[in-house]
Amino acid sequence: MTQLEQAKAGTITPEMQYVAGCEGLEPERIRDEVARGRMVIPANRVHIEKGLKPIGIGIAARTKINANIGKSALSSDTTCELEKLYVALKHGADTVMDLSTGEDIDAVRARIIEAAAVPVGTVPLYQVVQQLDDIGDMRPKDFLDVVEQQARQGVDYMTIHCALLKEHVPLTEKRVTGIVSRGGSLVAKWMMLHGEENPFYTRFDDLCDIMREYDVTWSLGDGLRPGSLADACDEAQFAELKVMGELTHRARKRNCQVMIEGPGHVPMHEIERNIKLEMELCDEAPFYVLGPVVTDIAPGYDHITSAIGGAMAAWHGAAMLCYVTPKEHLGLPNLEDVHQGVIAYKIAAHAADVARGRIGARDRDDALSRARFAFDWPEQFRLSLDPETAQRMRAETLSEAGSEKTHYCSMCGPKFCSMKTTEDLRKLGVRGEG
Repeated sequence: MTQLEQAKAGTITPEMQYVAGCEGLEPERIRDEVARGRMVIPANRVHIEKGLKPIGIGIAARTKINANIGKSALSSDTTCELEKLYVALKHGADTVMDLSTGEDIDAVRARIIEAAAVPVGTVPLYQVVQQLDDIGDMRPKDFLDVVEQQARQGVDYMTIHCALLKEHVPLTEKRVTGIVSRGGSLVAKWMMLHGEENPFYTRFDDLCDIMREYDVTWSLGDGLRPGSLADACDEAQFAELKVMGELTHRARKRNCQVMIEGPGHVPMHEIERNIKLEMELCDEAPFYVLGPVVTDIAPGYDHITSAIGGAMAAWHGAAMLCYVTPKEHLGLPNLEDVHQGVIAYKIAAHAADVARGRIGARDRDDALSRARFAFDWPEQFRLSLDPETAQRMRAETLSEAGSEKTHYCSMCGPKFCSMKTTEDLRKLGVRGEG
């Protein structure tokens, strides 16, 4: 039985119990959210046996972040991608997606699943295309075989672009950036070459059977997500989202867990509308958003442009944020890009959790603030999201011996520190009362 199936039957699984402990919630609350479909626990049975530590993704839980890794056909290898995995996990990624293309992607995925105690996601279409000369050669059975193969390996959730229909493709013709999803563009090309409906839509029940057998969570892919502000919230995007809602109900009836993949590039004032529409059309299935990027003019800084959108999306109800690195739109991210992307998204997710009043979310902020006022530098570093960077930056500007005990930084120095002055003021106040 899947997590959803057991939750509906009133059973609290070990995975639900574990998630409850991590979230500071009652196990019955977790079971209820999973049964309702507002929370998913991506936990392939095979990966559980290999040491997976389950997480809950949903509006009742803290905001999760995903880090994309994976080699390209032009660069990187298994060792490099494992290093990226370790960097992502070190800095707090809750899940990782292996988006490898090129040769030996089975071996890369197997190593990542073995090494990752967090849920691992994939886009199975990439492997299918790698095995063929052209997407036009794909038969539906080719895809079903790869999905089952990856499920047997232990993949916990899969992004599959089932909701992009043949009738949607003409809606993209006036777009500035067309179809920017790799999977979406490949599915659209297949439909145009064959003059047939999306095979992932027509074979959806068969795919559900595979997902249910291993308890792989659906990530219904947004093949028509906007790739620019000019294309945000257009007819194509929302037509696909409506079909996602239909498929959400179908998957749940077959006892499969479902989350919805979201945009993309969206201006700030349209983010809340996107979240509310997804909740309405997809019956509050967890929303997993890529950013969204809120301005198109900052190549090299899109970890920032997207983290702004991610914080707003999570504040309004998105359950998981897919990180964007500084290298987005420019190339395959390296180790430092992964580091920067994860930290930017940890900040965004945490800021949203504070804004939503999640249990204990602000405790760390308050503790660090107390340490800051007490000039307890080691405690500030310990509580920070990226202690090594914080320590390095302080050492670069104030490196004399004993600096960890000084009551100032190099910005203000010993005479102009406002917090030190506040200390003096409080002492004067105490004397005055005496």
